[in-house]
Amino acid sequence: MKIYTLHKTQKLPISLDEAWDFLCNPANLSKLTPPEMQMKIISGADRPMYAGQVLQYSVTPVAGIKTKWVSEITQYKHKSYFVDDQLYGPYSFWHHKHFVHEIKGGVEMEDIIDYKVPLGIIGQLMHPILVKPKLESIFEYRKTQMEKIFGSYQ
Repeated sequence: MKIYTLHKTQKLPISLDEAWDFLCNPANLSKLTPPEMQMKIISGADRPMYAGQVLQYSVTPVAGIKTKWVSEITQYKHKSYFVDDQLYGPYSFWHHKHFVHEIKGGVEMEDIIDYKVPLGIIGQLMHPILVKPKLESIFEYRKTQMEKIFGSYQ
């Protein structure tokens, strides 16, 4: 069983309160997801984030194949971090840690995603060709969108 890790950081010129309020509103996830993924929230985004919250989405991750993604916010520490785990979806395993902390002139967001692709050895062969580039492009889109919304850190 191969577990992959994706680690991303981004600095923004906003307050911790502003960053936290945006990131902890599940409805904002669709603003940070590339349009071609056709991400739609099905349920669970009707209140601010909390530990135990279950969120359901429909998403088209690749080749027009639509799937449901169900995640649970398993850990939550106000203005510090939260963790979402996929309960059902395109990955065999998905554990996404989101950290936010103040820095001079803004905040730094850090994402650490541990994940496993499905389909055994076939999935592992597809990882560098399809899965990793797709994840990289999703996080690049997110970075661009966050800068459009909040500006660039100097």
